[in-house]
Amino acid sequence: MWLKQDQMKSFIIGLLILTMGALTGNAQPSVDTLSPDVHRKLAREIFRELVEINTTLNHGSTMAAEAMADRLSKAGFAAGDIKLVGPQPQHMNLVVRYKGKGTLPPVLFIGHLDVVEALPEDWSMDPFKFNERDGYFYGRGTLDMKCDDASLVANLIRLKQEGFIPERDIIVALTEDEESGDANGIEWLLNNRRDLINAEYCINPDGGGGDIKNGRETAMNIQTSEKIYLDYTFEVHNKGGHSSLPVKENAIYRLASALTRLSNYDFPISLNETTRMYFERNALQESGQTKADMLAMATAPTDMTAAKRLAASSPNYNANMRTTCVATMLNGGHAQNALPQTAQANINCRMLPDENPDSVLATLRKVVADSMVTITCTYASIQGPRSPIRKDVLETVDKLTASIWPGVIVTPSMSTGASDGRFLRAACMPVYGISGMFIDVDDIRAHGRDERIGMKQFYDGVEFMYRFMKALTSGSKHE
Repeated sequence: MWLKQDQMKSFIIGLLILTMGALTGNAQPSVDTLSPDVHRKLAREIFRELVEINTTLNHGSTMAAEAMADRLSKAGFAAGDIKLVGPQPQHMNLVVRYKGKGTLPPVLFIGHLDVVEALPEDWSMDPFKFNERDGYFYGRGTLDMKCDDASLVANLIRLKQEGFIPERDIIVALTEDEESGDANGIEWLLNNRRDLINAEYCINPDGGGGDIKNGRETAMNIQTSEKIYLDYTFEVHNKGGHSSLPVKENAIYRLASALTRLSNYDFPISLNETTRMYFERNALQESGQTKADMLAMATAPTDMTAAKRLAASSPNYNANMRTTCVATMLNGGHAQNALPQTAQANINCRMLPDENPDSVLATLRKVVADSMVTITCTYASIQGPRSPIRKDVLETVDKLTASIWPGVIVTPSMSTGASDGRFLRAACMPVYGISGMFIDVDDIRAHGRDERIGMKQFYDGVEFMYRFMKALTSGSKHE
C-alpha cells in the first residue's frame, strides 16, 4: 500500500519517537526485565512473614503452613494441588504440587517450618521479629531453615508467573516437628499420605549448602548420606556403704575406668563413595601435606598413615572417616556421705550409614572389657542407606555453582548430624542435601543467640534454587 507524502511523514516521525523512547528508557519495561527485583522483594517478604510466625514446639507450624498455602493459592495454584495435612490441627504440613508434563517422575523438595525455642532475654533483639542489621537478616529460623522455606515458596511462585512447564511434577513439602521429632512431618507423611510425596528422589536444603571461610565462599556441599544417631548407657551397680569406710570396689571408679578405655579407642577407618570424593574435592583448596593426604584418601585401599594425620588435624575429618562414640552425661551416687550404689554414663554415637547398632554395641563391650559394666542401647535413630551420586544432580550443581560463585568447589558430603532425609532414605527414596545458602563455618548461629544469615547470601541462595529447580526439571533422565 502506497502512503501519501504527509502520511509518510507522520509515519516516520512516529517511528522515530518510538525508537528514541526505547533508547532513552521511556518505554514501559517488560515483566521479564522487572522479574529479578520483583522476585527478590517477594522472597524477602515471604522470609519476613515466616520468621515472624512463631513455630516453636508449643505453638506448632500450622499458621506458617496456612500462610504459605494462601500465598500459593493467590499465585494461581489450584486448590487441589495444595494440601494441608497432619496429625493435629496445631501441627499441619503443607504439600504443594507444581504440575508438569509428566514425562519424567516427580522430584520432591522438603523443608521444615518448625524452629527451636528462643528466649527473648538471651537475645539482643526480639527473636521473632525480622531484623535487618549490618548486612544480615536476624531472627529465629533465619538460618535453620526458614531462609530455604522462603526460597522454595518464592521460586514456585516465580516459575508459575513465568508460565514454566516442567518435564516432571515439582512437589514441595514444608513440614512440622523436625527439631523435636515427636510428630515428625516427613515420617507422618510417609506413614499416612505417601501418595502426596512419592517421587523419584528428594532435594533437602536442610542437609546441604555452602561454606564461607575468612569471608570467602569456598565449598558447596551436597549431602548424600548422614551418620546415624545412637545412645548407649554404661551402668555400674554396687552395694555401697558409709563413705567413712571406703573400699577399692567403687561404682564411680569402675565406670571411670570404662570411660577411660573408651576415650583411648578409635573405631576403624571406613570410607565410601561419598567420603572419598569429599576428600578428593576438598584437596583442591588445600596445599602441602594436607592436600597430599586428602588425595591419598581418594583411592582404595585407604592410606592409613595419611588418614591418621588428617584425623588428628580436624574433628570434622575424623568424623567423616569413622563411627564415633563419646561420653556426654554422667550420673552417680545418691548422697555426699555414702559410697555410690550406682554410676551411669550416656554414650552418644554417630554411626556410619553402612554399619549397624549391634556391631557398635559389640565393639563397646569389647573395648570396655568389664562384665560389671552393663551396656545397653537406649535409642537408635531410623537408619537409611547412602544415596548414590546422580550424575545429573552433580553436574547441575557444578554448573550453577561455577556461574554464581566462580572458584567454589562442589563436593558430596556425609552429614555428621541428622536431618529429615533419614526417613526418606529408610523408605528407599534417594535424598540429596542441596541449598544455595552459604554460611560462615566459624560463626554458625543455628539454634543459638542472634541467629542470622547474610542478606547477600540469602538473595544468592534464592537465585541458585530458582535456577536449580528449573534446570533439574527441564532435562532428560540421567543415572
